[in-house]
Amino acid sequence: MKASQYAGNKKFTIVEGERVAPGAGEVCLKVGYTGICGTDMHIYHGVMDKRVSIPQTTGHEVSGVVDEVGEGVTDYKPGERVVVRPLDYCGECPACDAGHSHICHNLKFMGIDTPGSFQNYWTVKARTLHRLPENVSLQQGALVEPLSVACHDVARARLKTGEKAVVLGGGPIGQLVAAVAKGIGAEVMVSELNPARLKFSEELGFETVNPKEEDIEEKVKAWTNGKGADVVFEVSGVQAAVETMTQIASVRGRICMVAIHAEKPLVNLFHFFWKELELVGARVYEAEDFDQAIDMISSGKIDIDRFITSVSPLDEIDEAFANIDANPEGMKSLINCGGVQ
Repeated sequence: MKASQYAGNKKFTIVEGERVAPGAGEVCLKVGYTGICGTDMHIYHGVMDKRVSIPQTTGHEVSGVVDEVGEGVTDYKPGERVVVRPLDYCGECPACDAGHSHICHNLKFMGIDTPGSFQNYWTVKARTLHRLPENVSLQQGALVEPLSVACHDVARARLKTGEKAVVLGGGPIGQLVAAVAKGIGAEVMVSELNPARLKFSEELGFETVNPKEEDIEEKVKAWTNGKGADVVFEVSGVQAAVETMTQIASVRGRICMVAIHAEKPLVNLFHFFWKELELVGARVYEAEDFDQAIDMISSGKIDIDRFITSVSPLDEIDEAFANIDANPEGMKSLINCGGVQ
């Protein structure tokens, strides 16, 4: 069996991997496709070398087919198509006790803290699996994980049908947040500097604004008849967007912090007092977010195929990562991990 290992210095090696037989409560998967996400790119650039055990198989946006089940697993059987919710929680800490296992105090993110899915076979805990409907392909299934991030963001913001939301940042997650928001009946504006990403947003039917060329505050005022946005999603991770988010939010508007900021941002707390704003954080996802993401793809509420920029074989994983560096305006690149023929 083949496996890819991150070797440091923007390099991956293809090695002879080892298929791990599933233990009690585990399932061995034949891996179909694995998406490359922003975190994978951070690993590629060496930003997470202290967290990743080099050499290590990474990857976590995965779809596959059940190959073998371990002792005690009755919910799944060989041949079923699934996706993985790549969170390994302890089940014993205060967060887990409160029902928030997705932000467990001892959380291990599979594919980062532990080996991941850029390989032919991957053995995981059965509790991490979600079944795919017949009308959702394995390629589409590889986008369930990032779409679940967006579902969680929209849920945390309590966005409702008929409300107006502004997404600051039109990268893959920002576009998926906008798509989920539109899918539940909200009106959406995407703020982005990159012309290709602005065009992508327009093709999906979103209002757009380039804050370098237009006054975003004035544009949002005109779009909302002076009210401001009911919800603002900060997905860009830059200081300018943090300054913008409080300016464009309506009275009693909600701001959802999605991005991870490299440095502590400066936030205008006066606007929180003056307009009685709310700020919520959103980290990863919960089981119900995966269920919603799968349903949105299956029902056609989101045309997820439009988000797939490229598909590469496992042997060409180096080139796939390099192409993302060279083509940053792309959406989602997938690796065919070769487990499903």
